[in-house]
Amino acid sequence: MTERYDYVIVGGGSAGSVLANRLSADPGATVLVLEAGRFDTRFDPLIHMPAALPYPIGNPLYDWRYASEPEPHLGGRRIDHARGKLLGGSSSINGMIFQRGNPMDYERWAAEPGMAAWDHAHCLPYFKRMETCTVGADAWRGGSGPLVLERGPATSPLFGAFFEAVQQAGHHLTDDVNGYRQEGFAKFDRNIHRGRRLSASRAYLHPVLRRPNLTVRTLTMVTGLRTTRAATGPRVTGVDYVRGTRRHHVRASVEAGEVLVCGGAINSPQLLQLAGIGDPALLEPLGIEVLAALPGVGANLQDHLEVYLQHACRQPVSIAPWLRHRHKPRIGLEWLLGRRGVGASNHFEAGGFVRANDDVAYPNMMVHFLPIAIRYDGSRPAADHGYQVHIGPMYSDVVGPLAIRSRDPFTHPALRFNYLSTATDRREWVEMVRAARHVLGQPAFAPFSAGAVRTAKFCRKLGSTRTVFAPPEVPTSSAYTGMRSIPIGDLPGSSRM
Repeated sequence: MTERYDYVIVGGGSAGSVLANRLSADPGATVLVLEAGRFDTRFDPLIHMPAALPYPIGNPLYDWRYASEPEPHLGGRRIDHARGKLLGGSSSINGMIFQRGNPMDYERWAAEPGMAAWDHAHCLPYFKRMETCTVGADAWRGGSGPLVLERGPATSPLFGAFFEAVQQAGHHLTDDVNGYRQEGFAKFDRNIHRGRRLSASRAYLHPVLRRPNLTVRTLTMVTGLRTTRAATGPRVTGVDYVRGTRRHHVRASVEAGEVLVCGGAINSPQLLQLAGIGDPALLEPLGIEVLAALPGVGANLQDHLEVYLQHACRQPVSIAPWLRHRHKPRIGLEWLLGRRGVGASNHFEAGGFVRANDDVAYPNMMVHFLPIAIRYDGSRPAADHGYQVHIGPMYSDVVGPLAIRSRDPFTHPALRFNYLSTATDRREWVEMVRAARHVLGQPAFAPFSAGAVRTAKFCRKLGSTRTVFAPPEVPTSSAYTGMRSIPIGDLPGSSRM
């Protein structure tokens, strides 16, 4: 006999965790969460120790390990894309910086047809409801939500130099980059509570796991959507899934009153395309029956690059010595026994938002400062003590496609983001690197700087169609990767997909 639930949630990441909490609050509704990855056990320090954040990235036990197709404007390079493969999704492996969008982003969305309810005034109450801001609630911040946000201490002398340098460069400080004024520099809010990462799963899902009407299954890969044809068109009535490993697994199906696809910017369109919902030009050559011809599924994939500029430090004030192997037992012991010490911070404790040129109405550049010179994989450059500034665009205008390669749900889709494919994107990148160098060159850093270690090389000819972005390392951020919803296809005047 096939199981049936009122709601089946595909994916136990950030969105899936929130929906599981909210929907199962109704004791008369049955809710099933199907997560392809592992359970986020509380005894795993690679997830929960904030300073351990480099370790899950690239590890197949935690990360889907996606990679782009050769990017034509990056000299054919493939860019790795980390996406969380466990309960909590990417909130279980990311850098733990909590950052809302700029209020003007929501006003821009609200200007689109059918999107009036997405303006900032409508969204602000939900932002406040979700959070407990530990520095205090006000008109902009919440004080009783499940997501506890702690402000970075930023007590290192290097953070002091950073805050002084940004002011010398002509920028101002702000009280709260998630509050009244985003533009400026401040200590960051972080998804850290009492020395532990607070993922969406830990904030929303774990507190309600004992509800009798909620079922969560991990290591369960949804492989297809079950559909029926109705007078109004095809309707999703359930899902097919594989539970277990690829060698030892069982196949099953479940019926649902509603199916909520919460696989994120990559897995969600992949599942829709496998189900026959997408562009016929993509699906028909693969032998997939087209249930709904919606060319927008998988289109408009967006991401932003990030690059860091590193300097060696002449004073022994960075956290570099703690990376030596002989110190790691102490870091682990301090964290395990008291949730304190170097392991209790993500060390991305401060940063800000600025306009890289005078043509934009609100900040288009995010900056965060790190009191160590280190790569995302945890390795360090030749210098011992150091520090670095991370920069990235906030609303790049480049988009690309996501397309399944075959009918096999275990085969990763093809991703192309088209980084640096527009003149605006190339110009803003040059402006952003110049702005970051301007900050790093201020007198406040003179007692510390021993010179640049790694930086980006840029072409001076801004109008060139050549690649102008060629850093030694180009890490990407998953925090803003997204699939725009409106062009997919829906009822006119509606913002519901």
